[in-house]
Amino acid sequence: MRAEQISVFLENKAGRLAEVTGILSDAKVNIRALALADTSDFGVLRLIVDSNEKAVEALKNRGFTVGRTDVLAVEVEDRPGGLHRILDMLNEADINVEYMYAFVQHSGKNAVMIFRFDNIDEAVKVLEKNNVKVINGSEVYTL
Repeated sequence: MRAEQISVFLENKAGRLAEVTGILSDAKVNIRALALADTSDFGVLRLIVDSNEKAVEALKNRGFTVGRTDVLAVEVEDRPGGLHRILDMLNEADINVEYMYAFVQHSGKNAVMIFRFDNIDEAVKVLEKNNVKVINGSEVYTL
């Protein structure tokens, strides 16, 4: 069920993000989803890519600090209230969403969101119990 996300730690300065995307491009790694969070000094670029191994190797070889994190890719009804329905059921189960971001494309008629939870195993149980599709990691990388 889980997907693996890579996180790249960046200095918050001009050109640093372009350097990462250039490295990934040269390594023939396709970015499927991303989110960037920053402070005045540094940023964290979170990525879902089609080949974690190639991405991590290429970035580490160029001196970047790269981490790996388990996340869930969840189908969200693409209609008003679709995201609220999921967030409400997680709230009822006292599961905290640490962060989330959108995926590049839809899965059928639904949107896809990437979620990081404080308790990923419980989140999977709640989502499945409520008939919310959690997309298998191997499928996520090929969407």
